[in-house]
Amino acid sequence: MRTNEEETGEQIALQLVRLLHQGTPSDEFAQCMAEVDALPASRPGKSNLVEAVRMAMAVRNRLELLQQRESGMSAVIESAQELSSRLDLTSLLGAIVARARKLLGSDLAWLSVHDPARDEFRVLVAQGAISPRVSDMVTLRDRGVAGVVMSTHLPFTTADYLHDTRFTHDAGLDEIFREDGIAALVGVPLIWEGGVIGLLFVADRYHRVHTTQSLSILCTLATHGAVALKNARDFEAVRAALDKADATRAELERHLRGIQAAADAHEQMTSLLARGASLSTLCQSVAQLLGGSLVVLDEAAQVISQGAATSYAGLGAQGYEPHGGRSAELAHALRLSRQAGRSVQAFEVDGECCRVMPVIGGDDMLGSIALFHRGALEEVAVRTFERSSSVIGIVLLSQERMEAAKSRNVSALLRTLVSPRQDEWAVLVNRAERLGLDLSQPLTLLLVEMEGPGAGYAARYFRSMASMERTLIDEIDGMLVIVCGAPRALDLRQEFSAWARRNAGAMHRGVLSRPAASPAELPQLYATLRRALGVLGRLGIQGQVIGQNELALYSALFETHDQASLSHFLEATIGPLISHDRKKNAQLASTLLHYFDGNQNAKTTAQRLGIHVNTVRQRLATIEDMLGHWGNAARALEIHMALRLWSLMRQPEAPPAADMP
Repeated sequence: MRTNEEETGEQIALQLVRLLHQGTPSDEFAQCMAEVDALPASRPGKSNLVEAVRMAMAVRNRLELLQQRESGMSAVIESAQELSSRLDLTSLLGAIVARARKLLGSDLAWLSVHDPARDEFRVLVAQGAISPRVSDMVTLRDRGVAGVVMSTHLPFTTADYLHDTRFTHDAGLDEIFREDGIAALVGVPLIWEGGVIGLLFVADRYHRVHTTQSLSILCTLATHGAVALKNARDFEAVRAALDKADATRAELERHLRGIQAAADAHEQMTSLLARGASLSTLCQSVAQLLGGSLVVLDEAAQVISQGAATSYAGLGAQGYEPHGGRSAELAHALRLSRQAGRSVQAFEVDGECCRVMPVIGGDDMLGSIALFHRGALEEVAVRTFERSSSVIGIVLLSQERMEAAKSRNVSALLRTLVSPRQDEWAVLVNRAERLGLDLSQPLTLLLVEMEGPGAGYAARYFRSMASMERTLIDEIDGMLVIVCGAPRALDLRQEFSAWARRNAGAMHRGVLSRPAASPAELPQLYATLRRALGVLGRLGIQGQVIGQNELALYSALFETHDQASLSHFLEATIGPLISHDRKKNAQLASTLLHYFDGNQNAKTTAQRLGIHVNTVRQRLATIEDMLGHWGNAARALEIHMALRLWSLMRQPEAPPAADMP
């Protein structure tokens, strides 16, 4: 028969097998050990039972270790599988962090990535944190656990981070750890090609020591994280390269389309030029190609042609004025454009831009073109605009040569008339009759020096006017020269002066001759007027056309003097009088001039000035105190001449009646 002790031993053995089979926690094995220890010491086989329980507990621990290793291997395998199945870096790293936290049974985990530009670690993914600041942590490479791992390239673990003195603490990082209650911490490096590219951390809110197996699993997961980071960076680099290649290809295609468009535009303009298209047709074609409004300007910035694209609604071209508020910007842009050899944007108003380019013919500037458009122009469009200036220049040069051919007879006759070696009378008369000029009638000669729009431009402009029929007009030696019948002289002067004020401003001066009885007088008259222009220049007169009679006295007296000597003469003769009038805003000088012009008659002077005769006498007395007595005829002539010269120099325009004898 079996004893009770034998039955109790069998029951304990069966219980140990059952506990091992069920994977019971170690607490129940401890309870079983307590039951065995409670058996009487005299009981046979007690020591064997104690050894059996201990061996069962050892088997249980080995089974638990095997299970942990199996779980670790499963996690590693799963991570490896995810490396090939996930392309989203954040999602993949998040899975690695979650797996590390679960395998080690830690409270929280995070992964930081190294930023080479700032040389710091920034948290990319985090799980289990209480404080939101954990996800925003930034760690310098020489602080905290990161500093140790960076220097050793090995895992580092601490059971009490906040009180560990083996590394340099970061005050901000410590504050975050206190806020989240972190105590134990382990960090492993993410290493690629010998460099640390990131850090994997797991942390607990109690003091804890990690086993070598835990660190091994964590290091394996960190390796997977490094592979994921590298793959992601390589993928980004490949994608960036592909995007760049796509962008380059698109740019190349766009450039090729632009080249084709430019070639088509050039072919279209060349075809129009070859067919002899008009300037307006050419302008319209270029404007349509560029999607804007094109304006062609002559040398004086006057519009000579324009065109606009069908769909263009800009108003810049319609609002253009030759001497408007934007003329200075246009002139400046044209100077820059001519220096650079490229078009220049002159200004922008309400989103509408104006780009300009000079039109060159030979060595001369024939005018300019202005393109009004909205939005930025592509380089190909800019080049097309610049090429159009050459085509338009050819058209303008052709027109100029045609006009010169038409006016060749006019130019030849005019140069013959002012030349000392004239043709025979009969030949001159015959040539003049074909041009509508009657040489048997008195003739008048007009000479003008001009800046701004040149004399050649002015000659072309006036030749195109119907009112200038039976008039010889040309540019000779840089001056505008006009010969017409004497009865038309006054109208010619007024018409030219009005045009010059609009287009040349003060940058012109001219002399209108007295009537010449025959063409034989014209060469001498021409030479006299040229000398008179020199006198006007020395007098500093601008913006006027002066009659020869009015200038005759000064031409004779001051032909060889410069402006400085003339100013000295005025200062020495009537300087105190002019200075007094300037300071007091008085009219003593004009009163004395009228007095001399009225044969030194006080009553006549008072009538011309519209003042009382006593006022005239008072002014004359004041003047005599300043200039001294002028009873001497020579002294009176000197003062009178100085006053006439002063009046001429200050007048904006001489009276028309003074031109005629």
